[in-house]
Amino acid sequence: MSINSIFQFLVPKDKKFFPLFEEASSNLIELASNLHEAVNLPLKEREVLFQKIDELEQRGEDITRQTNLELSRNFITPFDREDIHTLITSIDNVADYLHGASSRMKLYQVDKITKSIRKMTEINLEACQNIDSAVKELRNLKNFKVIKDACARINKLENKSDNVYNKAVFEIFENETDAKNIIKYKEVLSVLESATDKCKSVANILESISVKHS
Repeated sequence: MSINSIFQFLVPKDKKFFPLFEEASSNLIELASNLHEAVNLPLKEREVLFQKIDELEQRGEDITRQTNLELSRNFITPFDREDIHTLITSIDNVADYLHGASSRMKLYQVDKITKSIRKMTEINLEACQNIDSAVKELRNLKNFKVIKDACARINKLENKSDNVYNKAVFEIFENETDAKNIIKYKEVLSVLESATDKCKSVANILESISVKHS
């Protein structure tokens, strides 16, 4: 038995951090689901979902704040304090960018939603679902393969997002003549692409934690 395994056996089961991680990742799925649903609705029907996304983003910030508060209160943690802070912050960063895409669509009154925007919200939703799958395995770090596979899928989705983004930007400059529309669509696509980048950052952190403690 390794020293890490012995230490984990002796440390009391965590009842604070794992539930917060899982709450954050579940909140992320809900946010991404609402965004993907919104871009498949007419302009007037999106507002309710955009408001819900605002609430979910705030809820994510509250979870991050609570996690950092627990870090200051607890001497014993399930894994490195720095990793806990980095993980919860990285999940919150994904929520921030997805919320940013929602805010820009609302602010710019983006009426026509392109196939590329729909595809990128779908990719982000799938990446968030994989984050949730990996986060749920943190309670039992013996099952390293589940986390590794989820992280590998997120990396593939990030590459797919890059390809969709590059093609979409090319098509905007090729076909769009209104400068305002070019700015609007490019900015929304850029934020969605950044959200997938942030999902990859979460995957890197999850994989690092699992390697350290497996």
